[in-house]
Amino acid sequence: MPDYGKPKSDFNEEKERLLSLLEREENRDIIMRLLGALAFYTKCQKFNYLQKNLGRVFTDIDFASYRKQSIRVREFLTACGYKEDKQVTQLFGTSRLVFHDFDNERHIDVFFDALSFSHTINLKGRLEKEKITLPLAELFLEKMQIAKINEKDVIDTIMLLREYDFGDDDNEHINKIIILRYLTKDWGFWKTVTDNLKTVKEFLGKYPQLTDEDRKIVSGRIDYILNEINKAPKSLKWKMRSRIGTKVKWYQDVDELEV
Repeated sequence: MPDYGKPKSDFNEEKERLLSLLEREENRDIIMRLLGALAFYTKCQKFNYLQKNLGRVFTDIDFASYRKQSIRVREFLTACGYKEDKQVTQLFGTSRLVFHDFDNERHIDVFFDALSFSHTINLKGRLEKEKITLPLAELFLEKMQIAKINEKDVIDTIMLLREYDFGDDDNEHINKIIILRYLTKDWGFWKTVTDNLKTVKEFLGKYPQLTDEDRKIVSGRIDYILNEINKAPKSLKWKMRSRIGTKVKWYQDVDELEV
């Protein structure tokens, strides 16, 4: 692999550098899609100023890829000036890699095939739907699957729902078909997402930086998807698990990785 130089200190400049390098002829076979805060910023071109206005800061750069491409991903990020965390590779190498930028005190996370946190989002066959980021449905679920949601995730979700409406496909819509596929089969996933949507709606009134129109549009989209989720037919497995309810934990514990 060639030497692509050192990472840039500015988050957005570094993101653009990596994306432009992925577009080079020798790297076009590599499938790497942004997720996390930078993905939301990149995808929400009209309303990404909301992150700054609401106090959202960037802390790292996250990508998703396929396990079958792990060698190419490692070669690429090494050529981009990053140092692979060998300990993380030993522990999680088939599902996750971490690369350090020691000069700027940050790192890149790469997740393979799935996002497995409070709930699991399968990425196989989905990364090709977008050229730069995860598809909108997966960006939405990435935040809404967090059982113990943070304010930063609420902010990202508000911005996403301000920019995009729900629809039946991935063409500039948050694909509700993908969302319902998860939430009508898994009661725990349904519980977490519907609770989080209500939390996001509550937060709308806490930000004076939002306009009345912002609140109206985001609130309306939350009401719409909650109605779609709740009226959709549920699987037998979902119904059986719903009888147990919250007496049994409905989400996976997530261990924070110290890097």
